[in-house]
Amino acid sequence: MSETTRDPTEPAASSGGVQAARRPMPPLSAEERRILLDKGTERPFSGKYWDHFERGAYACRQCGALLYLSDSKFRSDCGWPSFDSQIPGAVRRQPDADGRRTEILCAACGGHLGHVFAGERFTEKNVRHCVNSASLVFVPEGERAVGRALFAGGCFWGVEHEFGQAPGVLAVTSGYTGGRTENPTYEQVCTGGTGHAEAVEVRFDPKRITYEQLARLFFEIHDPTEVNRQGPDVGSQYRSAVFYADEEQRRTAEALVAQLRANGYAVATEIEPATTFWPAEAYHQDYLRKHPERPVCHARVPRFDQPNR
Repeated sequence: MSETTRDPTEPAASSGGVQAARRPMPPLSAEERRILLDKGTERPFSGKYWDHFERGAYACRQCGALLYLSDSKFRSDCGWPSFDSQIPGAVRRQPDADGRRTEILCAACGGHLGHVFAGERFTEKNVRHCVNSASLVFVPEGERAVGRALFAGGCFWGVEHEFGQAPGVLAVTSGYTGGRTENPTYEQVCTGGTGHAEAVEVRFDPKRITYEQLARLFFEIHDPTEVNRQGPDVGSQYRSAVFYADEEQRRTAEALVAQLRANGYAVATEIEPATTFWPAEAYHQDYLRKHPERPVCHARVPRFDQPNR
């Protein structure tokens, strides 16, 4: 088999590997077999997902493994679904049989997805996964195939970096939440006048990592006893906060705070209902990966395993 290559713009796969199928998949149709197994291509503008932009995730039609989040889908008007990033470890590459292109396949089952192209400047990532609709099945966000969590723990560069290393985390986005101003800018948030906190949106596979595990990680990668600051960063925009999506997340966060207080930590973390999350400017995303010369500003401390002395 040809040697597999990895998209240099993608983070390396987490140690958890590619997730297993979500559910048993029905038998493939003749057209789906032609594409997934025989490496065919559907006619442009004929597939059901080329102009589809509902929030959720896209899984492999053959095995059900999650491949792409809807956040990575963009309009290229090429006639096929276009994505500028994959779920880490979900898609592999190999030279195409024509010797000119690069084929992309489901890393879990080897089903043919399409081809990948670089240098077209459609998005900042400058990569286009051109995928056949017949190779995909859409999973709406409401089906909970992908979990969502919002945390604020100081500078979002470091928080994003730490969550991005956790197996089972599919994507992390830096942004702003908990404030009053719509679509705030970094400069506005830095004044402290919008009420927002620098935060991260974590999208995760609930079959591989739980919300509780993510919340435990959150409480250990920043100092939850600080009020309106983290290290040298001072202001309400750097406050410690959990923004819960439902009662289960609220109860989980409150139980973990109780554990930490029993261990002697004067936890100041705010626990608030989630409101609109506004993604930060593009230059803030994956900041520490883009700037490896910058020091990492968060470090994990095992607060649940030992009392505070």
